[in-house]
Amino acid sequence: MIRSTSSVVLCAVLAATLLPAPVATAAPAPGPGAVSHFGLARKDCLGTARNTTSKAWFTVAGGVLSDVYAPVIDNTNVETLQFAVTDGATFTDLQARDMTYTVRTSAGGMACEVTSTPRSGRYRLVTDYLTDPARTGVLIRTRLEPLRDSGRDLKVYVRFDASINGNGGGGPANGGGDTATVDPATSALVSADTTTVSSAPARDYGTPLAAALRADRRFLTTSSGFAGTAGDGLAQLDRDHRLTDPTPSAVNGNVVQTAQLDLQPHRPSVLALGFGADARAAVATAGASLRTPFEASYRQYARE
Repeated sequence: MIRSTSSVVLCAVLAATLLPAPVATAAPAPGPGAVSHFGLARKDCLGTARNTTSKAWFTVAGGVLSDVYAPVIDNTNVETLQFAVTDGATFTDLQARDMTYTVRTSAGGMACEVTSTPRSGRYRLVTDYLTDPARTGVLIRTRLEPLRDSGRDLKVYVRFDASINGNGGGGPANGGGDTATVDPATSALVSADTTTVSSAPARDYGTPLAAALRADRRFLTTSSGFAGTAGDGLAQLDRDHRLTDPTPSAVNGNVVQTAQLDLQPHRPSVLALGFGADARAAVATAGASLRTPFEASYRQYARE
């Protein structure tokens, strides 16, 4: 059961203004990976900064980060961004598949806290989402709270399933593929679309865009692959309960990237999803977001 102080109003707003139109039927040939699609239209939360500096709008659906619109409000770049938890030996729990969740909003309904609990009841993940009020990006803070034992054997991964410029690349009507890389200097997961064709509703053009996911501590392991294939990080975690394929890049397809967080129980980790015209700019945006303490960003966000 979902509990939210203001998600009903936000869902109504999204249903009226952000429901994606069907993707264009004329598109480049698809790259590898499963058929891609837009995120869920029924949202738990919507958030954006009340200024002209930050040009990002985030949504949460099904208890995970869903469409993130940038740099304009009709251009989505994320299918899902979610966490997976494993003991490295016997199980892998994916948020959208294996956990129930509750939602609480704050900052006038524009900040979102999601508490996810697996069916085992062994632990919970508590994750806060808000738009960076100082730049075009989204801030994510998560912590692992063991409920039965120390939880020191638990490992947390993040899976970034991008759809940059509204293009996923996993089907003939999905506007062409994205390209995924790992930035060696920062371990950031970067997905980019350099084409000027967009599947966004109401227009048929786009601008080159990249999204970079960075953490306040370097990722321990990373992997780039194609959704629904053996190289998909989720397939690796389900099969081996760890990342076994450290391939750093995947080119022109429905890309998906996975990384292990340097996260200990009760010790929060902050992630930033930053946007820019190219990989370098996106990595820099995410880095600038992380250099500002999360609480300071939240105070400014709420104040506005």
